[in-house]
Amino acid sequence: MTAVTAAVIGGGPAGLMAAETLAAAGLRVSVFERMPSVGRKLLIAGRGGLNLTHSEPLERFLARYGAAAERLRPIIEAYPPQTLVAWAEALGQPTFVGTSGRIFPKAMKASPLLRAWLARLAALGVTIHTRAEWTGWDEAGAITFADGQVQRFDAVVLALGGASWPRLGSTGAWAEILARRGLALAPFRPANCGFEVRWSEPFRTRFAGAPLKPLALSFEGRALRGEAMVAAYGLEGGAIYALSAPLRDAIERDGRAVLHLDLRPDLTEARLRERLAPPRGGQSMANFLRKAAGLSPVAIGLVREANGGELPSDLAAAIKDVRVTLTAPRGLDRAISSAGGLAWSEVDETLMLRPLPGVFVAGEMLDWEAPTGGYLLQGAFATGRAAAEGVLTWLGLPPAPPPRER
Repeated sequence: MTAVTAAVIGGGPAGLMAAETLAAAGLRVSVFERMPSVGRKLLIAGRGGLNLTHSEPLERFLARYGAAAERLRPIIEAYPPQTLVAWAEALGQPTFVGTSGRIFPKAMKASPLLRAWLARLAALGVTIHTRAEWTGWDEAGAITFADGQVQRFDAVVLALGGASWPRLGSTGAWAEILARRGLALAPFRPANCGFEVRWSEPFRTRFAGAPLKPLALSFEGRALRGEAMVAAYGLEGGAIYALSAPLRDAIERDGRAVLHLDLRPDLTEARLRERLAPPRGGQSMANFLRKAAGLSPVAIGLVREANGGELPSDLAAAIKDVRVTLTAPRGLDRAISSAGGLAWSEVDETLMLRPLPGVFVAGEMLDWEAPTGGYLLQGAFATGRAAAEGVLTWLGLPPAPPPRER
C-alpha cells in the first residue's frame, strides 16, 4: 500500500511538532526549511534559559493571548502546558518551575532538547530538507521551491513563522504568496519589543545598559511588577515586553504612550515620605536617596530625567510615579515576536485554509501574539499539534497517539 505523505514547510517548533505528530500517526513526512538548519529561533530563545511554558492556571494562561484567546482556547486545552512538559521530559529533558511560575528544562538550554527531538524525528522516519525555499504552488497544486523542485503531497502544513528576527529565517515573505491567493492578512507589527524614548544626552550616555529593579509598571489600567533596562534608544526588558501590545497600540493611535513607573513598589507613598522626611545633613542628595529611599543611581537619574533634569520638591510622589513618554516601538528586526499574519477567518476549526483544502497552518503565521513567559512557545507547539491533527481528520485517519505513549 502506498504511504500517505505530508509536507511541513518550516522547521521551527510548530513545524517540527506537526511533523512529529504526523509521523507518529504513520505518515511519511518531509520537512522543508529555508535556512541551513532547523530550530534556529528556538536555539536563540534558549540562550538565557529556554522558557517552555508557564504553570499558572489555564484560564489566566489563556487570557495572555488577548484577542486570539478564544480561537486558541480549544487548541491549547487539547495540548496544555502539562502535556508540553511531559513531552519534554519524554525526550530526556526534565523541567522545573521557576519562582515566577515559568517552566524551564533543567539544562536551561534549547540545544539538548533540540538534539533529542531531531533524533526522535529521525527514528520516526521524518526527512528534513534544509536550504529549501518554498515558493508556492504550481497550476496543478503541487508545491514549488526556489531551486525548481516541484513536489506533490497528500497534505501540507505551513509553519513559516512570523516576521521578527528575519536573520533567523522568519522573514514573513510567505505573506505575499498567500495574498496572491486572495487570503486575508493582518499587517505584521512588532511584539515583545523595546520602545524608543527621547532621553537627554547626559542620561543616555551615563545610564544606557543599567537595569531598573525593583520596578512596577502601569499603563491604561494594566499593572505588573518586573524588570526593565535603560537602553540607548529607550526602554526594554521583560516588564516592557509584557505591556508591549497595549503600548504599541496606543502609539499607533495617539502617536505616543505615557508609561508610569514605580521605582519603590514595595513601599507605600506614605512610608516612603516618612523615610525621606529627616534632614540629609552633610550627605549628597545621591547618597541620601540611596540610603533613605533605596534608589540606585539610574533610578535617581530617571527621576531627574522625568522632571526636566531637577529633583522635584515632592520626592516621594515623583519616585512612586515616574512618567516616561514612549514614542515608537522598535522594528520587527529587533522584536522577539510579531503580531499580525494570516487572518483567523481564513482557517477552519482544524486550521485548514478554507480556500485550499489539504493545506493547514500553524505557529506565528496566524494572527496571534502573546507576552514572553512561555506563552509564545506553548502557542507554537499547540498549533503545530492541532494542524497535524487537522491533517489526520481531513485524510480520514486515526488520531496520533498521545505524547506519553510514544
